[in-house]
Amino acid sequence: MKLDFSLPDVTITEFGVGRDDDDGVQTYKMIPVDAEVQAALREMAASTRAAMQELDDKPPRYQASEKYASSEYVHLPLDDDLAKLVRQLHQATNLLVDVTALSDPSTIFCYFARLADKQGHHLTALRRATQFKGVLKSRLHREDRPRLGTVDGASVHILRPSGFEFLGGLRDAVLAATPQNVKVLQSDLSFVDFTHIQDYARKHPRAARYVASIRSQKETKNIDKHALKRFCKDMGVQFHEANGKITVEEGHVMGFLEVLDRRLYAVELVKDSPERFRAASRRRLVNGGGGGT
Repeated sequence: MKLDFSLPDVTITEFGVGRDDDDGVQTYKMIPVDAEVQAALREMAASTRAAMQELDDKPPRYQASEKYASSEYVHLPLDDDLAKLVRQLHQATNLLVDVTALSDPSTIFCYFARLADKQGHHLTALRRATQFKGVLKSRLHREDRPRLGTVDGASVHILRPSGFEFLGGLRDAVLAATPQNVKVLQSDLSFVDFTHIQDYARKHPRAARYVASIRSQKETKNIDKHALKRFCKDMGVQFHEANGKITVEEGHVMGFLEVLDRRLYAVELVKDSPERFRAASRRRLVNGGGGGT
């Protein structure tokens, strides 16, 4: 996936940290650094980009409901609601300089670099500060330099999904987005009563993640009512129908969302002995995914 930035043509390199202040507010501060550290930051950004390209030249879009490996290249449009916090950092123009920001490393939750190239494009690279103390001691120069996720003018390029979820405040963001996501789903699936589903998802992060994932799927609006009812019955998801609308029974909301998110399936390899399974991933297989030689 093309990066909207030229790493060989960097003209400005800035360094900063995210801190948890005493009042519980997270703030971002810029810190002046010398040429040696600036060079290390540029190398870290370049090595991160190389690692991403090695993993996947066409990374899939990040899905809130997906379970990812510790290192996996995915992307998210910068204007997506889930990218709100990292977008704010990327687009910030008034970050304060604080030379004392490193005085208490225990308050630092992330560090970041802001780069500009000759064409005037901007890149923000950031990483969770899990091993920040070690980085400080070596002035960002060591053989196993930590890799950072990157944000350009169009997308968030994610190498470590768990780190992105932490830095992006995904849990709270997904929960907060539930009413809007349900509103879209209600428009796409007018024959489903989402009232109980929304109440449940606003209190349960996993359900909220499924709602966000279902909303992002283009095929949702094409779901057939009769096919949905039939598959729910096959999967043991209980519901009732009144006035033309499907209402999910209490205790079956997660199962219903898993059906909509294509996470439940059944096979019958033994005659008259169907088996039900829950998929850990909903990635679509290409050409049937045969994998033969």
